[in-house]
Amino acid sequence: MADDLFDFASRQATPAQRAEELRRILRRNNDLYYAKAAPEISDAEYDKLFRELEELEAQHPELASPDSPTHRVGNDLTEGFRKIGHPSPMQSIDDIFEKKPGEAAHTDQELIAFYDRLARTLEQDAPIVTVEPKIDGVAVTLMYRNGKLEYAATRGDGKQGDDITANVRTIAAIPAELPAPAPAILEIRGEIFMRSEPFAQLNAQRDAEGLPAFANPRNATAGTIKLLNPEEVAARPLDFLAHGLGLYEGEPLTDASGYENLLTRLGIPVNRPIIIARSLEETREAVRTVSNLRQTLGYGTDGAVIKVYDFAQRGELGSTARAPRWAAAFKFLPEQRETVLENIVIQVGRTGVLTPVAELAPVPLSGTIVSRATLHNQDEIERKDIRIGDTVLVEKAGEIIPAVISVNKTLRPAASEPYSLYHAVHGRCPSCGEPISRFEGQVAWRCTNITCPAQAATRTIHFCRREALDIESLGGSVAETLVARGLIRTPLDLFKLDLETLGSLNLGTDAEPRRFGEKNAAKALQALADARNYPLDRWIIAFGIPNIGAVTARLVATCHRDLHDLSRSDYLAALLELQTMADEYKALNPKARANKTDDEQLKQQRELRRTELKETMEQRAAEYTRRGYLILNADAKSSEPILTNPVGNVATQSLVDFFRSHAGRHAVEELETLGINPSSATYIENKNETVEGPLSGKTFVLTGALSRPRPEYEKLIAAQGGKATGSVTKKTDYLVAGEGGGSKRDKAAQLGIPVITEEQLLSMIQP
Repeated sequence: MADDLFDFASRQATPAQRAEELRRILRRNNDLYYAKAAPEISDAEYDKLFRELEELEAQHPELASPDSPTHRVGNDLTEGFRKIGHPSPMQSIDDIFEKKPGEAAHTDQELIAFYDRLARTLEQDAPIVTVEPKIDGVAVTLMYRNGKLEYAATRGDGKQGDDITANVRTIAAIPAELPAPAPAILEIRGEIFMRSEPFAQLNAQRDAEGLPAFANPRNATAGTIKLLNPEEVAARPLDFLAHGLGLYEGEPLTDASGYENLLTRLGIPVNRPIIIARSLEETREAVRTVSNLRQTLGYGTDGAVIKVYDFAQRGELGSTARAPRWAAAFKFLPEQRETVLENIVIQVGRTGVLTPVAELAPVPLSGTIVSRATLHNQDEIERKDIRIGDTVLVEKAGEIIPAVISVNKTLRPAASEPYSLYHAVHGRCPSCGEPISRFEGQVAWRCTNITCPAQAATRTIHFCRREALDIESLGGSVAETLVARGLIRTPLDLFKLDLETLGSLNLGTDAEPRRFGEKNAAKALQALADARNYPLDRWIIAFGIPNIGAVTARLVATCHRDLHDLSRSDYLAALLELQTMADEYKALNPKARANKTDDEQLKQQRELRRTELKETMEQRAAEYTRRGYLILNADAKSSEPILTNPVGNVATQSLVDFFRSHAGRHAVEELETLGINPSSATYIENKNETVEGPLSGKTFVLTGALSRPRPEYEKLIAAQGGKATGSVTKKTDYLVAGEGGGSKRDKAAQLGIPVITEEQLLSMIQP
């Protein structure tokens, strides 16, 4: 869509038609930007469209509308969150733009005009203003009453926002309680954002896990604060800086310095630097200072915010329906450069993900020479249609990570061809030569070979994690050193180490050696001896099979006696067979078919096949149930054969693929050589039997911020005969709620389902 945004302007269109087209485009992109955190166009493109609409409405007042994007703040309200009304409107801020050299007498001409308007309205020659960086984040409000954080909310539609209190409490920079003396009421407005380096690490982690990379820190932040699980939010590198004041009851505040001093005393991080300017020239110089500081701030900035210093004067100037008249954001020109993409190289990450990296003709950008940029994955390459030899536009996302923004297709070489990562590496891992694969629902190509040299250290670290085999002393740098010095090639080689080899391991350099030591070595070898007897679910986790977490590992272990049973599992094969039939049955549904022109004979053939599949699925399900397999019917009353895979379709395929692969077969054979065959501690001969206990027959849903990890509670509930599910329905008996969990609380209230605390759940087990 972005390529066609400006086409409309070149056609013969009346001002009214153009205004309506601009409003449509801006409303759509407002929704993508604020509510979905998935913008299709750049900020610069959006700003250009917005400014065009502003100018069109100014030239033709009859076209003005209170519903126009120029008169409304962006709306980030999202379903699933409780709404909180703002005591005073949370407004947007008007933008003024830096001009390209030659477009105007001064590149900051709009800044000069804004300052002159302030001077005329206030009847002062040189009103005092402050200048500070414009943070590229998500606007929020924090309400403190008597020093305690009561709630946090997004801007929403300006009048009300989404309650994100539980998520905000996970952000270390935001204090839950203020030191005394604190104001009776203090509403702080500011930005939640991600700093550049943690954002880069987050994207690298997502690349390694085969997940789509975030386009920029702002998108990542917007998506994170709207997650429904605070535990997931806590794992993201969110930060906060305050820049504004809402409702306030306390010692009088008269100006920006008093506000800054108050927040500093209370331990609330403030957006800095705040430069006080006492004239137009000082204001222009302060804006230039902020521009020069952009590369050193460590987070994304796209402008400088100018505000009137005196609070009384702010009140005198007032606001429009959309923004205050006493402030403006001077938007810097985006730093972008064109260069040639000379090659694409493939890096094998430490988790097996293949990441394409663009090699560029070196180009100066944001104070550095850029010669490489990540392309994230094949989907990203296809979406932007990036090819070797293209002239590409490059910028630094978050002002630290080089990113290819777009392709100048007018300069594309005639012989260029679409790029395929799979064909570029001939379908094989560049590190070990084994076949690569792509899992359903993931965007990355991956090497799953457990013996791949590029992955040896990471797989060993994972193998030794506490939730896996708990070989704590062999994690991190020790594992990396063992791999680097050629002492192990796979995690299973740890069992071949002896006291002398491990004890003399040099963790330092030849010039400055640092021995691991016999005491540490003995401890590690004892942990390895203990691991030989760990149950099957711990070993499943240790293998690091994609899409297999702790909960799935425990479920799979209940269905298999030992590793040998799992490696040739008839049960997993049965689940795949049923899923294949279910997929075909669904595809043959006449209501789901797009082709309505089939002749009658073809329709009859499809219906016969559906009938045959239905009978076969029911027979297989009944047979597998008699054999003790766990086969769930999602709706026993339905005439349709709706079967639910308790392991999960993706997880089942991952397990089968792993044990059929060279890596999986090697692991089983190697363990057999080592005399290790992990057994299940929870194997149930008849999987359709239920555990009897104080929670038998009860269904629980967990929500909010809990004191223990959710999987721990799920395991506890199952061990006591109960069942933990993910969503509240009429069949739910109890909602176990920590702090937050608004949507599930609301659903429970609607259905009359009791909401209990963690303590009440535990008392049901041990009265």
